[in-house]
Amino acid sequence: MGVVTKTVGEALIDILEANGVEAVFGIPGVHTVELYRGLAASEIRHITPRHEQGAGFMADGYARVTGKPGVALVITGPGLTNTITAMAQAYQDSVPMLVISGVNARASLGHGRGKLHELPDQRAMMAPLALMTHTLLEPSDLPAVMDRAFAILQSRRPGPVHIEIPTDVMVEKIAVGDLRPSKACGPRAAQAQVLELAEKCRKAQRPAVLCGGGSVAAADKIRLLAERIDAPLITTVNARGMFAGHPLSVPASPSLAAVRDLLAASDLVIALGTQMGQTDYDMYADGGFPELADLVRVDIDADQLARGPEAALPVLSSVDQLLDDLLPLLEGPGTEADGAARAKACREAVSTWLSPKMQAEISVLETIRETLPGCIIVGDSTQAIYSGNLSFEAGRSHGWFNAATGFGALGYGPPAAIGASIGEPETPVICLVGDGGLQFSLAEIGSARDCGAKVIFLVWNNDGYGEIRTYMLDCGIEPEGVTPSAPDFGKIADAYGLPSVRLDDVSELGAAVKRFSDLSGPSLIEIHETGTRGATA
Repeated sequence: MGVVTKTVGEALIDILEANGVEAVFGIPGVHTVELYRGLAASEIRHITPRHEQGAGFMADGYARVTGKPGVALVITGPGLTNTITAMAQAYQDSVPMLVISGVNARASLGHGRGKLHELPDQRAMMAPLALMTHTLLEPSDLPAVMDRAFAILQSRRPGPVHIEIPTDVMVEKIAVGDLRPSKACGPRAAQAQVLELAEKCRKAQRPAVLCGGGSVAAADKIRLLAERIDAPLITTVNARGMFAGHPLSVPASPSLAAVRDLLAASDLVIALGTQMGQTDYDMYADGGFPELADLVRVDIDADQLARGPEAALPVLSSVDQLLDDLLPLLEGPGTEADGAARAKACREAVSTWLSPKMQAEISVLETIRETLPGCIIVGDSTQAIYSGNLSFEAGRSHGWFNAATGFGALGYGPPAAIGASIGEPETPVICLVGDGGLQFSLAEIGSARDCGAKVIFLVWNNDGYGEIRTYMLDCGIEPEGVTPSAPDFGKIADAYGLPSVRLDDVSELGAAVKRFSDLSGPSLIEIHETGTRGATA
């Protein structure tokens, strides 16, 4: 297009478009209106949440489904502080998120003169939660700063990036030339490490593969690896669904004794793109995760390789590139292959361990999966989600994620489900949320209505914070503060114009989700833990 002159706000929208941004999530205010000047004429869709925390969670859900950075556009001060919780969730779960905020005019920064939405040092406040945070003091720096932001989002362990633009910079004119998407390339393992890993694979008699969220994009190549070395495939929460129906798949938490036994009996464990953190590997905080005989860790982040279990072979590489180099060196399994039998035995042992209550809750999840093949289930911190995180096979990659791991923020599910629906508008999205968690972000039902998100809000009503109530009782503590009253969710749905139903029997669930999945917008189903027959044991 040649060189043209535009305001910083207009140029920002052009740069976002050039980098494939299809949607932004935000609430405009006087400190960001100039960033909206070019938005209406662009191809980018704007989604308005009811709260900036919702904007961040929507960006998170969008990013998890599409693999692209989710973009939140928020005002300075309270808009940005409202987004912090969502940024922390994205940081913990390694989700690419670009947060663009306003900040007061350059001449006012650091003086504490009581400007509207002023913070003492906004950029410093964001630094611990961001892979990069930058204040755009020089208008002409915008293209270079945005190029660096997108490069960081695509070339290392993902997480939030924060760019703040002073209000006086937004209106400055800059020259904008031809725009191209940022280029990035992650780290690649040294050839000697690839050869060493190949030799380990050839010698192993009982290998196993651990898959985390950082491995999802390489699902097909990991499947080939597992088949060639005859290894059970154990998936953490953020990797569930990668190998749905495969005989080597073990869709169960490494916190469970049966999974730990399988790993302890393995003579080679290859951990791909997983933090190996507590919420996946030591959910009950019992310190019982075993020492592994020969652990290989593959991660895109050098710092992560130095945390958690010590690896016999740490490999700094993206999973995708490592497998490109490794697979040509491996042949198929020999005649003594028993990986599928080991995986089956582990699945059966997990099933035996699950309580009747957990099995009933997982059955609800299985009904959803079988009724709506290819659907996406987005969860909040609620009891059925906890059970599913222990043992549930989603029907597809990116088909199961929730806030019950990592940072563990309540209220995540509804806005994240909306973001997922924006990312895949034709795919049914089920938001499984408790009555307590839904009240953290209840108003986002209206956001779903506004944007026509194809989300079924499945409310798991246990009259308060049921999981915490149970935990208090288990600890011998008289429950207190765990029974907040809930509204009539059917009437709430009516108020927002959503069709809804409260199930009398869990056997009605399949028909209800099928009926609502055919609608063009959101809907609500309520399951009451004691009022809906069959919901739990």
